Amino acid sequence: MAASTYFSAHYAEARGKFLAAAKAAGGRLTSHQNPASGPEGAPLFTDIARFGPERAERILLIKSGTHGVEGFLGSGIQVGLIESGALRDLPAGVGVVVLHALNPFGFAWLRRTNENNIDLNRNFVDHARPHPQNRAYEELHNFICPRSWTVGQRREADERLYAYGSQHGDAALQAAITAGQYTHPDGVFYGGLAPSWSNQLLTRLSGEIAREARQVAAIDLHSGLGPYGYGEIMNGHAPGLPGFARIEDWFGGEATSYASGDSSSSVLTGDTLTGIERAMPGVPLSGITLEYGTLPLKGMIDAVRADNWLHVHGKLDSEEGRAIKQQIRDAFYPDHDDWKNAVWERGEDVTRRMLKGLAGS
Repeated sequence: MAASTYFSAHYAEARGKFLAAAKAAGGRLTSHQNPASGPEGAPLFTDIARFGPERAERILLIKSGTHGVEGFLGSGIQVGLIESGALRDLPAGVGVVVLHALNPFGFAWLRRTNENNIDLNRNFVDHARPHPQNRAYEELHNFICPRSWTVGQRREADERLYAYGSQHGDAALQAAITAGQYTHPDGVFYGGLAPSWSNQLLTRLSGEIAREARQVAAIDLHSGLGPYGYGEIMNGHAPGLPGFARIEDWFGGEATSYASGDSSSSVLTGDTLTGIERAMPGVPLSGITLEYGTLPLKGMIDAVRADNWLHVHGKLDSEEGRAIKQQIRDAFYPDHDDWKNAVWERGEDVTRRMLKGLAGS
């Protein structure tokens, strides 16, 4: 079967494919309705399929759609893993939990953020403590998110961002924009001030997994950073921690680390892997982000900025609105067979290696 058939054109199709594949493969399904609605008032769900023994000692969690619109990528890999039989003959004592569309709102509406403009991969901080500060973002917010999206206004804003990058370095500019911020709910990469609906769901699921497993591994599927079609394996742990060493052992020098500075991602605050680990104290976690490249970095960030402007100041049902929606879709889901084939082949390979590493741990 061609890899392109695993991928979908919209959220409803992706969900339908996932549910059909999971049922046909004997997966144990649960569905959780999001409080928001999709286009035309359609209900939205995060769906979870379990494979393997009901009480497995080792569990691999494969999660998609943390950043809504990136769900096209993750759903395609998940459907492929189920339909191809990659999850059929699992190692003894190993189970797999496949979480589809953690952020169904963003998937359905073509947004990275959730129903409250929260970036879920910045939402897993300890909200009982003071939120992390991002002074650089505060300094640049009005230029990252200008009130007007005319060519002239964008040029002026970009010049200010370019000046910051020239003074402090491109990595510092990327971190200022993308690391996470908690002061501007109308801005980009906003982490929120309380656990979101999706945060609470993932935290509950992680706790359930921890009650039965003694070893857990996790793959968080993302797109938007790195070379076109390449899946970068990002170690989800800080150097020196046991989880970091396990991922190094399973993948060797192939795994990068934003904590070490050799990854295409900046250091983040409040990512989902941190949240999963916090929810299962005493259970070793070996987590990675599998990040696929799409566009050069500026193209991706500009698409996020444009979409943010559209939802704060613009009009969805307009020619400009439709163009921006196509822009952000293309930034995170290049709808081309060569990209889909590369994505699928890498996703299957990394999943098999994660299963092998987990089984031997």
